[in-house]
Amino acid sequence: MRIALAADHAGFALKQRLLGVVRELGHEVTDLGADSEAAVDYPDLAERLGMAIRGGRADRGILLCGSGVGASVVANKIPGVRAGICHDGYSAHQGVEHDEVNVLVLGARIVGPALADERHERRLGKVKALERRWSKEQS
Repeated sequence: MRIALAADHAGFALKQRLLGVVRELGHEVTDLGADSEAAVDYPDLAERLGMAIRGGRADRGILLCGSGVGASVVANKIPGVRAGICHDGYSAHQGVEHDEVNVLVLGARIVGPALADERHERRLGKVKALERRWSKEQS
């Protein structure tokens, strides 16, 4: 699966860690920025990720900002993007399974690295299951 990651300066450190986790899980990863902890505007990064989803350059996305709220609002302005802010495993599961969320939004100042890693592994497993289910229906 092609997964794009983007973060503002508040989410930069967690994004760097998640890039490795997602790659280790066998996914093709695109890093859409930010490239450092220097201040950047989250709407620019959220739009960049949303357009990668809309344009078919990524199947799913992970978007980070300080709280997750602003990035989620922006991403959901882009047609075809269903961004869900999730700070627990239940919400992430429900979002993917019931609402076809294609962008997971995390508040980097709310979700610590340990919780994020566990949730991403679980979530990506669910995304793979969703892919398998949909690919069977399309066959």
